[in-house]
Formats: sequence, structure tokens, C-alpha cells
Amino acid sequence: MAIYYVNPAIGSNGNNGTSEDTPFASFWAVENLKLQPGDSVLLAAGSVFNDQLDLKYSGTVNAPITIGSYGVGDAPVIHSPNDGIHSLYASNIVIENIKISDTGGAAIYGGSVSNWTVRNVEVDHTGLAGKSGSVTFRTGSNITVENSTINDVNGDGVWIEKVNGVNFLNNTVTNAHGTAADAVQMNDSSNIVISGNYLDQTGAATPKGVIALVRPVNALVEDNAIIGGGFGIGAQAGTNVAIHDNDISGYGGYSWSYAIGLGDQGDTRDYDISGNYIHDGVWGVAVSAAGTTSYVREDIDIHNNVFDDLSEAALKVDRPASGSFHDNVIASDVTPYSISPAIIAANTFPVSNNTTLDEAQATLLASSDSLAVGDTTHTDTAPALVATHDSLKISSDLDAAHYGNRLENDSLANGTLLLRRFEGEYVDKDGVALTGHYGTIHVDSDGDYTYTADAAKLAGLSGDVSDTFHYKISDGTSLHFDTDTLSIAIHVDGLLT
Repeated sequence: MAIYYVNPAIGSNGNNGTSEDTPFASFWAVENLKLQPGDSVLLAAGSVFNDQLDLKYSGTVNAPITIGSYGVGDAPVIHSPNDGIHSLYASNIVIENIKISDTGGAAIYGGSVSNWTVRNVEVDHTGLAGKSGSVTFRTGSNITVENSTINDVNGDGVWIEKVNGVNFLNNTVTNAHGTAADAVQMNDSSNIVISGNYLDQTGAATPKGVIALVRPVNALVEDNAIIGGGFGIGAQAGTNVAIHDNDISGYGGYSWSYAIGLGDQGDTRDYDISGNYIHDGVWGVAVSAAGTTSYVREDIDIHNNVFDDLSEAALKVDRPASGSFHDNVIASDVTPYSISPAIIAANTFPVSNNTTLDEAQATLLASSDSLAVGDTTHTDTAPALVATHDSLKISSDLDAAHYGNRLENDSLANGTLLLRRFEGEYVDKDGVALTGHYGTIHVDSDGDYTYTADAAKLAGLSGDVSDTFHYKISDGTSLHFDTDTLSIAIHVDGLLT
């Protein structure tokens, strides 16, 4: 198990590469080695490589070949007119702690490979020659991509095809550009887990969607933040698909845009869609198909989701299907469902036990209030979510920017605290900017805000004036919401002109 070091600043391809003092200079020397199971190739921190790295040899399950980094400083960077890292038929590979950017092709391409792990890798501005998928795996098994970031790429952020065993965990994918581009696309693959990711297409140029699953078998999509695109999750055909506890928002641009869509591109069987927070979009869940395709759509269970701020119905079923829509919470200004008369008459997709958001919150409040003083059968518990009033006092430097955080004194029992609305405006990844009575404020989704007083509006005033802003917070995937205010008190000494 050897360790090879590569440092173009001080290295030579005539070195043995086995110490930091005798590193190789380029990938050429690495590619001329016959790497053995357990070997590592470490790239010097702060170094830049302008070639494709070809991986030709395999490790073993217990002794993979690792591509990583060493030293202190920025992650080493791979640029390439082709792919960043390219491999065919090599298996048991780990790639970690590097950056790949400005490549003509994919950042990482693996064909007919198995047992690959990509972790803590930063991908930026790849696919410049028009190749799809900045991280691409075609045909193989057991692929894991975790704790990595993919940003500003041309084509799909991730493209996986015909792979059995996919784990896509705790990654950030933003801005996959192109009319056919999704943040994540997986075709004809099985045993898939997509969990804990932040996937945001709001800044992408003409994107198609966020997650596209085409004919998956045994797929779990859970606990992801899914933002923007023409659709949130397109799982149009598949078997045994669970879509749980995702926050899906900001999708649109088309009359058909949906948070979760299924029923097209093949047969659809055994779907469980539950616990999702679906908001600020067009349709909620769409069971549909282009044209009059006669695919099978059966056993589709849609329950315990929250639907809010949708321009169309929470549920759309316009092709023959069997399933149920029950125990969901739907904002009072959202149409609950749009189901074709033929399906209603056939009673194959019953709707039951759904409530409005106001009713659900009232039920929660009543349940909390039922714990009377002296009740010995229950113990008092803290509210799941509490928004607490904030205030900022400005008495000097009226023309300077003043900072704070809107969420730091709010509390949440479980989940992730999210700033949803500020003065009625949806707070997306770029935040929201508003003009108050006496100044302007910019608020980010993490609660950070900047307030700047407007000297012209304060001119001629004296004493105390204030701006007040209303906000709404949630835990993202349940019924728990709360609202309060941010007050900004400004003391004016009367000297402003």
C-alpha cells in the first residue's frame, strides 16, 4: 500500500513520488504506475493540474485506491479540456478532498465501474464542451456521492445511468444550466437513496428540473431541500418509490410545473408520497401523462403532506390511476384536487380526511391548550416552534448599515429552522429586499439582515421613530409555523438635513 505525492511546483516525473520531498510533477507519472489495491495518490494543496486524470486500475472492497490531497491550503484543482477524472472498468475507488473546475467534459466520469465513493469534492463550471453531467456514472454498481458541492455546470449536475446501488447524500447542487438540465438525473437505476441534499435551480439558465428519476426500482428520496426548476421531483415511471419529508418550493415557469410528477414514461407502481412540505409553486402532486399514453399507474399513496401557496391544485389526476389522497393539510386558498370525472366515477383514487392549514393549526393549538394546570396524566412540553419578537435600536451612525439575525432567538424542538416569509414575500436563496418607512432592509434565508436608514426620510424629524416588519418561520416539513415581528427603533436628534 504505497502513497504517491504529486506537486507540479516542486516535483519531477523522474522522482519516485513516494514522499513529499520527492513528488511527481504531473498525472503522466501517475498514469504510468500500475496502482495496487490500497494505494493512494495525493495532490498537493494549492496546486493546479491542467490535464485529465485517467484511472486504469482497481482496488478491492477492503483496500480501495484513493485520490486525495495533502498539505495545508486550498484544495488542489483539476482543470482539463476533457473530463477531470476519467475511468472505464476500474472499481473500488475513492475520490476526496479535491476541486474540479473549468473542464470541457464531466468533472468525474466512470463507465462500467463499481464501488466508487466521491466525498468532499467541489465541482464548479464544468461541461464547457457540452457534455451532460458534471458527475457521471454509466453502468455499474454501488456508487456513493456525499458531502460534495456542484455549482454552475452545463448540463445535468449529476447523471447516473444503469447503476444498481446509488447513495447521494448531503450534497449541494446549484445552477445546472441548460434546457435539458436537471440538478440530479438517474435513469434505469435501482436501490437508490437521495437524502439530506440541498438542490437549488433558481439561478440556473433555462433549467428543466431538479430531480429526474426515470424508471427507478426501489428508490428513497427524503429530507432534501428542492428549490426552483420547471419541476421539483419527476419520478415519472418506476416501482417501489418513497418520497418523504422533502421541502419542495419555487418551481414553475410552465402551466404543467409540479412539485412531484409521475405517470409518464412507463408504468408506475407502489409509490408512497408523504411528509413533504410543498409550497410556492404551480401543481402539487401530478399523476398525469403527455398525450393519452396507457401506462399502468397503481398503488399511489399520497398522505400527510402540507400544500401551501400553489397557483394550481394540490393534487392532479387526469389519467387512469389507482391510489389515495388522504390526511394532507392544504392551505385554504389552494384548490385541493383536480381529478378527471371518469376517475371520480370509477372511485379508483379516493380523497379523504384532508384538512385546511388553519384547521390543522387550530387542532394543534387545541391539543396544546388541553393540558390543564394540575393535569397529572400529561407533562408540559415546550412548543415545537416559537418565533420571538426582535428589536434593533439605532441611535448613532444613522447612515451606516446595521446588522442582526432574525432567527437567533427563535426556537425549534426538531428539524431545521427556516425563514419562510418576510412582509409577505417568499424568502429564497437570494433573500428579499424591502423598503420600510424610514429605511431599507435585506434579509437572507438564514435570518441575517442588514438595515440602512434613509437620511432623506429622516430629515426634519426628531425623537424616536420605528420600522416594523412581519415574518413567518417554519420547520420546513410539518404543520409547525409561527409568526412575529422585527422592530427597528431609530432615535433622530433633529440635526439631519
